[in-house]
Amino acid sequence: MSDNHEHTAEDKSEDSEEMWKLRLYVAGQTPKSLTAFANLKRICEEYLKGRYSVEVIDLLENPQLAAGDQILAIPTLVRNLPEPMRKIIGDLSNTERVLVGLDLRQRKGTI
Repeated sequence: MSDNHEHTAEDKSEDSEEMWKLRLYVAGQTPKSLTAFANLKRICEEYLKGRYSVEVIDLLENPQLAAGDQILAIPTLVRNLPEPMRKIIGDLSNTERVLVGLDLRQRKGTI
């Protein structure tokens, strides 16, 4: 069973949610990198279904790309859109921290 839904710019209404453009910087197929990608995919499917794109950048293959987003540690997730840019370092296993970091959820307990 497959869904053949195509989403185009015309489908977006004024009130619809904006697209999220994410980049995940990794260094090869390490366990931490694979965990970060799996966690990111799970979070995006649950909270941003149909509204996101993920670009995985392997710094072992393209180390020069780290300078553009000022990557100092890996894995690092960069949210380019919606602005402002946000960065989350680590394997993204703490879902609550990722949601707060991406501005998908307000931090609990703040006054």
